[in-house]
Amino acid sequence: MSARREQARAAGVLYLLLALSAPFGLLYVPGQLIVSGDAAATADNIRTHDGLLRLGIASELVHQIIAVFLVLALYRLFKAVNETYARQVVIFGALLSVPIMFVNVLNNVAALILVSGADFLSAFGESQLDAMAYLFVRLHEHGIAVAAIFWGIWLFPFGILVIRSVFIPQVFGYLLMIAGVGYLVSSFTTLVLPQYGPTVSQFVAPLQFGELPIILWLVIWGAKTEH
Repeated sequence: MSARREQARAAGVLYLLLALSAPFGLLYVPGQLIVSGDAAATADNIRTHDGLLRLGIASELVHQIIAVFLVLALYRLFKAVNETYARQVVIFGALLSVPIMFVNVLNNVAALILVSGADFLSAFGESQLDAMAYLFVRLHEHGIAVAAIFWGIWLFPFGILVIRSVFIPQVFGYLLMIAGVGYLVSSFTTLVLPQYGPTVSQFVAPLQFGELPIILWLVIWGAKTEH
């Protein structure tokens, strides 16, 4: 097996691990705990299922660590194609987005503390604590939207590298850029035009699946053999 194919498959395995681990903390856990517009119910869910929220936190930390190794693997794979774009993959795919996600986890940690019943929180009423816990989990959701801006941007230099390469089908590069548009539009509406968020998400969320074909290609086929 060529060195390039080994590098491509290693990147594919990391990409697959990221794709499998991310939805748990980013989608499943919030979906189970957050009751939209109801601070008391959300706080009760966190109190009852605090272990689930902690697992969600762990999931986010793990998949962001995986993201760092993924972009480094992609840099090694594509730096011969165009080192400038390969560096942009590292910058937007990890150096900017990962710190945001790590800091954003603190919002969920704050929510856990607020519902913990700790003595130093006795100065606040239960309804106040519930409201603050709800505020922090919603801030966490918006923090993800901020990080997703860079999840969209990094797919453009990545897509260009794929298109310019001779060892991965060009169509995957175009799909990556389409997915990037999906992330950017979703983040923009969530942060700037939230009233349109649910409607827009119905249309742009499927675009984000444009990442899946290259993940499968890298894992199964890797890269075309060097001549």
